[in-house]
Parts: sequence; C-alpha cells; structure tokens
Amino acid sequence: MFKQDYDITHLTTFGIPAKARLFAEYGSVKELTKISRKPEFLENEVLHIGGGSNLLFVNDFDGLVLHSGIKGIERYDKDSETAFVIAGAGEKWTELVDWCIAQGLAGLENLAGIPGEVGASAVQNVGAYGVEAKDVIHAVECFDTEARKTIRLTAEQCRFGYRDSIFKHEAKGRYFVLRVSFRLRPSTEAEVLGYGPLKDFEQRLGHHPSIAEVKREVESIRASKLPDPKCIGSAGSFFKNPVVSKAFYEGEVLRRDSDVPCFELPDGNVKISAAWLIDHAGLKGKRTGGAEVYPSQPLVIANINEATASDVCRLSKTVVNEVNRRFGIRLRPEVNFIDSSVQITVLGSGTSKGIPEIGCSCEVCSSKDLKDKRFRSSVYVRTHGLDILIDSSPDMRIQALTNDIDNVDAVLITHNHTDHVGGIDDLRPFCHSGAIPVYLKKDVADSLRVRYDYCFKEHAYPGVPSLELKETGLEPFHIEGLKIIPIGVRHGKLPILGYRIGKFAYITDAKTIDESEKEKLNGVEVLIVNALRDRDHFAHFTIGEAIKLIEEIKPKRAYLTHICHEAGTHKELSERMEKESDRLGIEIRPAFDGQHIDIK
Repeated sequence: MFKQDYDITHLTTFGIPAKARLFAEYGSVKELTKISRKPEFLENEVLHIGGGSNLLFVNDFDGLVLHSGIKGIERYDKDSETAFVIAGAGEKWTELVDWCIAQGLAGLENLAGIPGEVGASAVQNVGAYGVEAKDVIHAVECFDTEARKTIRLTAEQCRFGYRDSIFKHEAKGRYFVLRVSFRLRPSTEAEVLGYGPLKDFEQRLGHHPSIAEVKREVESIRASKLPDPKCIGSAGSFFKNPVVSKAFYEGEVLRRDSDVPCFELPDGNVKISAAWLIDHAGLKGKRTGGAEVYPSQPLVIANINEATASDVCRLSKTVVNEVNRRFGIRLRPEVNFIDSSVQITVLGSGTSKGIPEIGCSCEVCSSKDLKDKRFRSSVYVRTHGLDILIDSSPDMRIQALTNDIDNVDAVLITHNHTDHVGGIDDLRPFCHSGAIPVYLKKDVADSLRVRYDYCFKEHAYPGVPSLELKETGLEPFHIEGLKIIPIGVRHGKLPILGYRIGKFAYITDAKTIDESEKEKLNGVEVLIVNALRDRDHFAHFTIGEAIKLIEEIKPKRAYLTHICHEAGTHKELSERMEKESDRLGIEIRPAFDGQHIDIK
C-alpha cells in the first residue's frame, strides 16, 4: 500500500527530480478510507496531489504523498438544455475535455489543453480564455479525512475565487476531491468568444464556431505560446495576474509607466497582465541555470536544461524583484512551493520596553554588544514560498529595513498588547497588491477595528494598510496550503496564541500552557519561547519555567525570547544556557535580533 523513498518526478509537470519518503495511490473510497486509518497517514504530513501541474518541489517531501487513481466519466441528461458530467479526480483534464466534445457537450472547450487532472480543476479553479472551472462546476464530491466519510460540496460551498477555492484554505488536508460534477449544455455551438484571440475567431472562420473548432483553436494558441510538456517541463502560468486598487494603479503604476494596461473589475479594483509586466521589464528569455522565462509566454518559467528547484526559485525571485522595482507591483506565484524547510529571522527578542530601556544605565542597557540591543518581540518566517510575519511590533519599520524585508504574505497575531500590534500601520508598503490576511482571535480583531479604524472604513484614505482580518481559534487553518497550528497559552489570565508552522513553534508572553495544547508541540525541532527573567512574574515565564517547558517538549533546539534587562547580558545568558544544554542534551540559546535560524 505504501511505497518508501518513491520518485514522484513523473507526477509533476516541471520534471525536476523529487522523492517522497512515503507514497500511496488509491482507486476507490474504500482504499482511501483504509489508508486514512494507517499510522503512515496519521503520523506524517500528508500532501494530496493530482497531475502536479502547479507544484514545485523545492526539496524531497518528508511525509506521505497521496495520489488519486479514481477514474470514470458518466453523463446524466436533465433536459434539453442541461447535462451533468461526473468525472473521477484521477482522470486527465485534457481527456475529459475531449470526451465532452465527442459527446456534443459545450462548456469546457475554452479550457482545452490545460495540463493536470480533474480533481485539480476544482482545487485550482483553472481558467483560460474567458472561462473558469467555477462557471461549469455543479458540485464536488470529497472524502472528509477527519470524519472518514464522503461529503458533497456545492459550487457555492467551494467558495471559488481567482485561482482559488476552499481546498486551498480551511479544507486543505481535510477534504480530498474524489469526483467533480459539471453542468454542461447539450450543444455543438461554442458560446464564450469574447476573450483575447477568440474575439475575431468567428470572423476568421466565416461562420459561428463549433465547440470542436474552439477546442482546436485554443490548443493551437496554447501550443504557439507554451512549451510542449512532453519536451520541456513547466508548471504553466507561474504567476497570477496582480489585482491592485484603482487609486494605486493611477497614482503609482501609471506614474512609473503610462502604458501599463489594465482590466477594470466590478469591485473597483483593476487587474493587470503579469505577462505584460514581465515582458516590459525586459525579462523575456532571462535564464538562471537550467530555468528560463519562456520567450513565447513570459508567464511561464520553463525547465529547459535539467533545471534544479533552486534555479527556478532564484529566477522567480529575480522576476518578482525586477517587476516590483520597475512598476511597484509585487507578483505572486500561482505555483505552490512544496518546501518543508523553514527559515526564521528573529526581528525582536526584547520585552514591551525593549533594551536598552529608556533612562536605564544598567550593565545591559549600556552594553556596547549589539546582541544586547533588543527590539520588541517578533519573528519573520519563510517556508513553502510564503513570507509570514508573527506580530507587528512598534519597531516594525526599522525591523523591516534592518532585515531587508520586502514582502509579507500574511500576519499571525498572538494578542492585542501594543508591543505586539503597535506596528500595524507599518504594513502599508506590503498592501499594494491587495489586502494582507491577518490571522487573530476575535477579541484581537475587535480591538484592531477600533484602534486602527481608519483601515476598515468603506472609503478608506488612499495608502492606509489594507487588512483582511481572519478570525481564528485553536483549530488548525491554512494559508495558501500551508498548515498553521494555533497553540493556546495564557498570558497571566489572558488567553493568547502561539503558533506552530511545520517543525517550528513560536510562543511569547506565556505563563501557563494546558496539557492538551502542549501536545501540539510534539515533534517540534525548533522552539522559540519567552523567558523574561529569573524573578517571578504573574504573566510571563521565568527563565527557569521556560527551561522546564523545553525539557518537557524536547525540541532539538530552543531559543529564549522576550528577554528583559534583568536576565543579564547576552554573553552571560549564553554561558548559562550552555550549561543547561549540556545538562539536558538540548541546544538552548538566548535569541538575538537579526538571528537567522534554519530548519532543513
């Protein structure tokens, strides 16, 4: 049932070598149910993949990769105007489109030639030439891995968005797509002809095109622009078309280049062609190692000569940085980076007063050692192609400048004390390409709506931070497919949150943690935890209490944060922790501002 160290290169369209520590394929709900009860499933990170057309494995996957082998296509006619087609998630998308054309069913012809499998059409909400999957999806049958039963989601319940769906967020890892039901038209006449190169297709043909003719035309257009997946690996469109506010487009983008085209959206924002931006930034044909910005379609990064994942990552970073420099727009990838490594930057390791404290001349506050200069507590995490900020301290602006932070994809907030949210306004530069999702408890969200009311007005002043508050509790949630586990702790009597991301956990301002929440820390390799001082405090761990927690959790490495001047100099505290490390067999060190911590 389970294969070890399995080569999954053939299950991706990039063609970049990758292995999974465990792999399994299922062909029925019964087989999937059996797999979901096994230790290999319950005790490992699980990644469910389709045709791999939107995945970049940055390194080998240290967990279980699941692949659907559920096949079959069935047709059910409702009336003369509607027919339902139900296809297994493991069917190739191109073969489904061909089948529907042969059956005389209209609706999918504009989506011809898209690589991947049927299940991914619902996950990705694939789209092309004026049609998105959401326009024709009727319902999605899924397997609920928690309840171990089959459920049915309507198209509305799937919450489809631009290249987005519920399966990328709260349903990620819980619901596996089994089958997709499409609502199509029994007709051989094409309907959607208003997009790009299809606008004059009827005129060129001399008659109204059939669905078969549109399919062939779309395939021909794609072949002229995109690399042949049989010869050149790629993930199709690597970047999403950016959506920005009309005010930003007119005030900033056009100021830099008055020729930048846009498409106005019903919500008042504008969509800009990422391909146009990349092309006019002079990046067409740009190469890094074996990876290339494809000359015929700059949205594509192609594997032209045995590219490594590192080649693709570095080239995509070059594209993002150059487009941002040229137009002030930060492109976001459509491709999912599968990267279990975690890079942590400690932005601040001090208390609410920071070190040095104003007006204090103690040994620590007057120290010349840069490691004794501590901003308010915060960390920056990079993993799976995402940049995540945990807390936005009052020192956020200088922290970002000092550590060359140029992007924030999401913010996790631990609690609403000013030393953890006082830098919310400094998120302004990261909001040009849309609202930043901010994950936080309800009481914190309510507080921020009052404290930063100008950010949430219906007609907000141009330039203020654009924030999308997403209330969360103690249940795991997903950011672009990345699993985040909130950890409930108590800051004195105040319930607040710590967070676990992969094998990394961050806990600040804690005094107590319930046993049930400690279980969420099992298997953590790196733990950053608050350790105020030796003297007792009603709301913070002392150094001794932090060490006791570390001894109980047994991470490979632990770092102390939220340290006040009473704890001594960094040098003194480091010497103390070396002795504790020897005693416990766990590497324990005081964190310091600007410190980089990597988990491979």
